[in-house]
Amino acid sequence: MNIQKMMHQAQKMQEDLQRQLRTTKVEATAGGGMVTVVMNGVKEIQSITIDPEVVSADDVEMLQDLIVAAVSDAQRRADELLQQQMGGMMGGMNIPGLT
Repeated sequence: MNIQKMMHQAQKMQEDLQRQLRTTKVEATAGGGMVTVVMNGVKEIQSITIDPEVVSADDVEMLQDLIVAAVSDAQRRADELLQQQMGGMMGGMNIPGLT
């Protein structure tokens, strides 16, 4: 097989994956739904929703912790999404450094 053709095909697959990840959304919550983070597959935060009941000047630290927890969970979900997408694209190939 022509190596140049393989490289072009790999580049196209990467571009397709990036496009798909940008449009795919993951959602994560913390505090039983008090904070919700929506992130795309390339870990760009699309929105953060905070339940008004959580907003209290007396407990800002708890709100900050909930936001961090929701963002961390969304990032983990985006990573899982990427692994799933890469696994499907690679067709089970085990290439060191790519999985």
